[in-house]
Amino acid sequence: MLGNTQGLKPSTMKGLSRLSARRYAGPGGLSPEQARELAALSFDTGRQIGLLIDRTGRPAMVIVGDPGAIFIPELPRARLATDRLRGLRLVHTHLKGEKISQDDLMDMIFLRLDSVTALTLDSDGLPGSVYFAHILPPNPSGQAYQIMDPVRAERWEHQGPDLSALTTALEEELTRTSPKADASDTRERALLVSVSTRAKARQELALTELAALAETAGLAPAGTMVQRVEAVNPRHIMGKGKLADLEVQALRVDAQVILFDQDLSPTQARNLAEITERKILDRTQLILDIFAARAKSREGKLQVEMAQLKYTLPRLVGKNESLSRLMGGIGGRGPGETKLEVDRRRAKERLTRLKHELSDIRRRRGYTRARRSDAAVPIVALVGYTNAGKSTLLNTLTGSGVLAEDKLFATLDPTSRRIRFPKDREIVLTDTVGFIRRLPPDLKEAFTATLEELDSADLLVHVADASHPEVEAQIAAVNAILEEMGLHETPTLLVLNKWDRLSEEEREQMMNAHPGAIPAEAKTRASLVPLVDAVLERLPRPGKNQVIEVSAAIQ
Repeated sequence: MLGNTQGLKPSTMKGLSRLSARRYAGPGGLSPEQARELAALSFDTGRQIGLLIDRTGRPAMVIVGDPGAIFIPELPRARLATDRLRGLRLVHTHLKGEKISQDDLMDMIFLRLDSVTALTLDSDGLPGSVYFAHILPPNPSGQAYQIMDPVRAERWEHQGPDLSALTTALEEELTRTSPKADASDTRERALLVSVSTRAKARQELALTELAALAETAGLAPAGTMVQRVEAVNPRHIMGKGKLADLEVQALRVDAQVILFDQDLSPTQARNLAEITERKILDRTQLILDIFAARAKSREGKLQVEMAQLKYTLPRLVGKNESLSRLMGGIGGRGPGETKLEVDRRRAKERLTRLKHELSDIRRRRGYTRARRSDAAVPIVALVGYTNAGKSTLLNTLTGSGVLAEDKLFATLDPTSRRIRFPKDREIVLTDTVGFIRRLPPDLKEAFTATLEELDSADLLVHVADASHPEVEAQIAAVNAILEEMGLHETPTLLVLNKWDRLSEEEREQMMNAHPGAIPAEAKTRASLVPLVDAVLERLPRPGKNQVIEVSAAIQ
C-alpha cells in the first residue's frame, strides 16, 4: 500500500488490501463488480485510488492519492517490459467526474505505461463512466496518444477494448515503424535534440556534427528532433507539451538516451531526469566522455578529470537522477545530503590536487620551450578542426602509425615524430588535440597545458577539410580560437586537405575564397611536396648542424 494512507480506518485498509488480491483480467480489464468496489473505497476515503496492473491482470501496486490527483512513485527499472512499453497499466478513480487529465497523459507517456483508465464516480459514490487512453504509433496526424470516447462502467467489460490485443498490436507497430537497426549492434540508441533560437537549418547542420560525436562516443544515433523557440525554457529547455512529444519520439525509435546539442544547466538536467527514465546527456557531457575514453597519457587523463569535476560539482545538489543514471557519475541514486556534502568536499579537494599537478606539467613544458628558444629552433604547428586529416598528414610525412580514424577526436595525447628533409633539415612533429566549435569552457581551460605548445610556434599550418559541407564555418571556428589564444598574429599557412574529393568547379571556388592556400591529399605523399616546400620557405634558414622542430596540433 503506497501513497496517502494517513487517517484511514482499519476496515478501509483491509478493503484496499483486498484490491491487491483481485485479478483484473478479461477484455476490458475491469468488471462491473470491481468497478463498484474501487468506486466505493474511493468515495469512502474521499481520495483517488489507483492500481498499477501487470499484463497478467495482477496489481503490482495499490496507490492512495489526494482528492484531485494520484502520485505514482518511482518505478523500478526492472519492471520495464522486454519491449518498448513498461508492461503496466494504470486504473484509477476520478472523484469529480473528470475526463482523462493532462497529468494522466504525462504519466502514461513518461512512465511508458501500456494505457491509462479513469473511472468516474457519481454523487452517490457509484461508478459513472470509464475514460481510456493509450500511446499511438507514428501516424499522419502526428498525434502522440488517443483518448477513447467514454463508456458507462457497467458496459465497459463488453464495450471496452481488448487490452491484451491492443498492447500487442501497439508494440508490434512501434517495432515495425522504428528505424531498422542491425541486430548485432549492441550500442545504446540516442535521440538527438536541438532546442535553440537559431534557424532550423542551422540546428540540423549542428545535429550532423552531434551525430558524429555520438558515433565516436559509442552511441547509435536513432533519430533527431529540432525545435526553434523564441526563448529557451529555463526549467526544462522546452515546454512540457513538447517534452511529451519528445518522449513519444524516443519511444518510437527505441532510444535509451536523449542527447541535447545544447548545454543543459544543472536545473534543466535535474528536472528532465525527474520526468523521464531515459538517460539525459548534453553536448559537453558527450565530449567529456570521448576525451575520457581516448586520453592515454597521465597528463591527458588529469586534464579530462579536472574538466569532468568542474562539470559535475555544481550538479551535486539534492537528489540528482541525471547523474545517477550515467556510468561514472559521482554519487548513487538518491544519496542523502550528508553523502552529497562528502562528495562535494572530496571533489573540491581532488580539483585542487589536479590543478597543482597540471601546473607542474606546465612548468616542465616551459623548461622545454626555454631550451628550444636558447637553441633558436624554429617551430611549426599544425592546427585545425578535429577530423580534418591532420593525423593522416602526420603519418604520410613521417611513415609513422599514429591513430588516424574517421572520427572526431581520434587522438588526444601529444605524440612526437622526427622527419628529415633534403639538405639535412630535420623536423619533429608533436600532436595535440584538435579544435571544435563550442568547446566546453572547462575543457578548453583544462587543455591549456597542451595548447601552450602553440605559443612558441613560428608558423601555423592550418589544415582544413575542403570537402566538408561546413568547411568555411570550421575555418572560421579555428581562426576564432587562435585569436582567443592570442595567436592570430602568428604567420599561418592554410592547407585545403581532401582536395581529391572536390569537383573542378568546387576547387575553383575554394581557391577564389582562399588565395594562397595549398591543396593537399594527406594520404598521397606526392601531393604534399608543395606543402613541404611552402613550410620550409617560410622558416628561417637554419645554421650549421641546426635542427628544425615542428609541433603538430592534431585531433
